Amino acid sequence: MLNRKMITLSISTIACLGACSSMQAMNETIEPGIAGYTHGSRSVERAPITLAELEELKLSLLMSDEDIKYLRMSYKVLEPNVEELVGVWYGFVGSNPHLLKYFSNAASEPDMEYLGRVRARFERWVLDTAQADYDQDWLDYQFEIGRRHHRIGKNKTDHANAIDHINFRHLSALTIPVTTTLKPFLERGDHTSEEVDKMHAAWVKSVLMQSILWSYPYVQDGDF
Repeated sequence: MLNRKMITLSISTIACLGACSSMQAMNETIEPGIAGYTHGSRSVERAPITLAELEELKLSLLMSDEDIKYLRMSYKVLEPNVEELVGVWYGFVGSNPHLLKYFSNAASEPDMEYLGRVRARFERWVLDTAQADYDQDWLDYQFEIGRRHHRIGKNKTDHANAIDHINFRHLSALTIPVTTTLKPFLERGDHTSEEVDKMHAAWVKSVLMQSILWSYPYVQDGDF
């Protein structure tokens, strides 16, 4: 079991690893992992839905061109703060043993190298989300991200020694802490409160849309 001392140590070590490894990993040609992707870093399977079906999903989410405008507006605000933002999210994971276990081995020891490499891709995911370029590469990779959370693909990119499956209930639930803690960072720009609210609402829709796409390997064939 993880004790309080281990959790505290894990949070500080996670923060150190993120700061030390994120820029190095983002500058390397690395395989994308469970959080985020890099265009062209490797070939992935074709998405099981079409771009037209993605547009239908956006309609179901009430996701409009205005939302895309405000997602892209958020890029300049978040880009200089991305390491700190992901640090907040990592602190949340590190302080919750039921989440940290997904980055730990059978003895409940966190795989710190794994956490450091995933953090770099998580930072890339923030920027990719803010860019809101919903092309075929982006769509294909959403399904790859889903596989990287599921037992069919988890740990393989980094040859990690961690639990080999993330239960989907937590993957979906993290929409709330991710988007709630995001808003103070959106307020750091020179935008009006109305623009901040619109950027935040667009982010909620985008994160929910992505978690829906990531659910594919968890859903019974034919039901997605």
